[in-house]
Amino acid sequence: MNLANKLTMLRIFLIPVFMVFLLNKIPHGASIAAGIFIVAAITDTLDGYIARKRNEITNLGKFMDPLADKLLVSAALISLVQMGKLSAWVVVVIIGREFTISILRAVAAAEGRVIAASLWGKTKTIFQIIAIISILINNFPFNYFNFPFDTIMVWLAVIFTIISGVDYIIINMDILK
Repeated sequence: MNLANKLTMLRIFLIPVFMVFLLNKIPHGASIAAGIFIVAAITDTLDGYIARKRNEITNLGKFMDPLADKLLVSAALISLVQMGKLSAWVVVVIIGREFTISILRAVAAAEGRVIAASLWGKTKTIFQIIAIISILINNFPFNYFNFPFDTIMVWLAVIFTIISGVDYIIINMDILK
């Protein structure tokens, strides 16, 4: 197993660790969880970069990397709903889009086609991660200025989630025929 795939597997391993610290009454658990989430999010950037740089792109990586991303973001979002820090409708929109595009990719793969990540999809991921981190750290340091940075990031994440989902569907409409 190459380094990029090991980083992807590390991200998956970090998900339950993240949730233990976030959802249990552990001293400084939320801060530790935020740190774990940040490390996991960084591995998302690193694994793809390393795989491309070393020319070590594998079928395992192509499958596991997006799965790891979806698991990490979904676990964080669902946990935030449980904690009362995020509205369920936001999570339904985001996870619903992820299921829809995953199904579209599966149908495309069955036809021998690959749907590459788009700029909209990458932008969506960035805003989702920023939104989650800002909620995890209780809108720090913006809370001192009474500026709703976390709320703005959640709205931008939802907007880019919808735009990227519609974009993937429109561009790949022929697959659905």
